[in-house]
Amino acid sequence: MTASSICRRTVGKSAKSRMAAVGTIAVVGSLLLSGCGDQTNDKGSDSVSNAPLADKLPKDIRDAGVIKVGSDIAYPPVEFKDKSGDTVGIDPDLGEALGKQLGVRFEFENGTFDTLLGGLRSKRYQVAMSAMTDTKNRQEGVDEETGKKVGDGVDFIDYFTAGVSIYTKKGDDQGIKTWADLCGKKIVVQRGTVSHDLAKAESKKCKGGKKIAIEQFDNDQQAQTRLRSGGADAGSSDFPVAAYAVKTSGGGKDFELVGEQVEAAPYGIAVSKKNPELRDAIQAALDAIIKNGDYEKIIKKWGVEDGAVEKAVINGGK
Repeated sequence: MTASSICRRTVGKSAKSRMAAVGTIAVVGSLLLSGCGDQTNDKGSDSVSNAPLADKLPKDIRDAGVIKVGSDIAYPPVEFKDKSGDTVGIDPDLGEALGKQLGVRFEFENGTFDTLLGGLRSKRYQVAMSAMTDTKNRQEGVDEETGKKVGDGVDFIDYFTAGVSIYTKKGDDQGIKTWADLCGKKIVVQRGTVSHDLAKAESKKCKGGKKIAIEQFDNDQQAQTRLRSGGADAGSSDFPVAAYAVKTSGGGKDFELVGEQVEAAPYGIAVSKKNPELRDAIQAALDAIIKNGDYEKIIKKWGVEDGAVEKAVINGGK
């Protein structure tokens, strides 16, 4: 939720990413039926004394036993509420695995995507983990819309890679294959995401007065509802999210992916630049779960292997 903006991401140099088959996330539907525990609960977390990397954490966090995580929990399969109201998805599962290494609980708190970095600056959260794309603007505290400095910026620990996709109602793609094909049509997106930024940038290129009509929403599920009802021609979000919607909405009968992914970029866990000790502890924990196989299990569980990273990189976004 990104994309810095997932989608939750920001427009950078356009680059086509690996096109993963929608079938790779077929496992997700069965996962919803089996359910996952609420990742905001204590279960599964080791005590600080038994955690291998606990001594890397700042003392105040180590003593509290909790890392407060800002997240827009409406972005399946990255993070969302299941039918029981539990917080589930890729990010909560990774948070639980990281917590075992650090001896703390990753406590996910819900917030709208475009307010998460503000919450980090105000110390409401200690990290933001929400399919957030690591970009230079976010690293430097530059507002995506105005280009003005709005804060100190954040550091990212990159943990996944994703591109952004376009989807339409199934059987009604209206010839849409690329972003240029959206000129003269209406698209629905989540506010403050790379999809939103891409739509605005592409609309400026449209000729003959045929701009792209852009309708923005607080979350991606609202955008999907609008498209499903016939209120738009297309929608866009990060590939894992778009593919999940195609697979699950209406039992797979509502939407279809069109064209290829673009803007492949890393998702990052955002940490204040004033807290390098926490940043380095999370980087070490991510490297540890990559090495011990926990990371691979989680990525495979959600059927998104094409986005896996091989090591934890700090500020790898461009």
